[in-house]
Amino acid sequence: MQQWQEVKEQDFGHCKPKGTYKIELENGQKYLFEIIADTLKRANREYDVVIPWYIMTSKENNTDTIDFLKEKNYFGYPKEYIYIFAQEELPIINEQGKVLIGKDGFIKEAPNGNGGIFNSMQKKGVITDMEKRGIEWVFIGSVDNILIKYIDVLLLGLTVSNKNQIGTRTVLKRNPQEKVGVFCKKNGRVKVIEYTELPKDIAGITYDNGELVFGESHIMCNLFNINAIKTSSTNKLEYHIALKKAEYINEKGELIKPNIPNAYKFEQFIFDSFKLFDNISILRGKREEDFAPIKNKDGEDSPQTAKKLYENYWKKKSFMI
Repeated sequence: MQQWQEVKEQDFGHCKPKGTYKIELENGQKYLFEIIADTLKRANREYDVVIPWYIMTSKENNTDTIDFLKEKNYFGYPKEYIYIFAQEELPIINEQGKVLIGKDGFIKEAPNGNGGIFNSMQKKGVITDMEKRGIEWVFIGSVDNILIKYIDVLLLGLTVSNKNQIGTRTVLKRNPQEKVGVFCKKNGRVKVIEYTELPKDIAGITYDNGELVFGESHIMCNLFNINAIKTSSTNKLEYHIALKKAEYINEKGELIKPNIPNAYKFEQFIFDSFKLFDNISILRGKREEDFAPIKNKDGEDSPQTAKKLYENYWKKKSFMI
């Protein structure tokens, strides 16, 4: 069973649902949604099953996502095994604490973060659907990591053998400045500190061997038992503040498109659910095998770097086979 979040990322330069982004590969172009469908179809053939595919969208891109997948005939994936649902939203406020008005004349809102997935799954009937299908384990990941293992049998085996309800795969942080959350323990329980909340002087602390003390990265490769999802859906996770660019209508009725961040949005993070459990299983993976995100237009974590990691991985895998 596989479940993941689909997001819209204006800073990336692709102003449509991220799964509709097309990446250039040696063997042709592929959409991010198409890569996921191919991954699931391979697993279906290997294990003689049909894995349900749940897609969380924002309200803003929900229709675009549905229309795109219909147009592409779901990339050959059985429609009856695809469940699309939109996450909840929260109002955006400006730096003076006032709500912003969108161009539609209503209070401007934004998706409530990937941690809102649990509440959305409960409200939109996803948990009920999973229970009807007899699903016990759910993998939750991001659409933008084209090396993600949606069917992570090693992580599943580790989590089950440890008798935990949650498992997660990590990679070592590239450097202290990399924009990823990092693992630690607080009050005896696993916690992730978001990169925006980790002080720079602490982020750079190393062990004697040079490895970062806060270097175990959360890369959105999470495995949840269905009971853990139900528990998380009935508990309130804290909100984190993010300063973002948000266009709005001013008092004169003019549409303002800011060039710099001007508004605060409130987000819940999926990893804040970890503290609800005594322990979770953590499996350290390898960046070249597990983490090829597309987050930036150029430079690190761009389509160019993801393409190289993806193709090198499959060349190596083909050689080994």
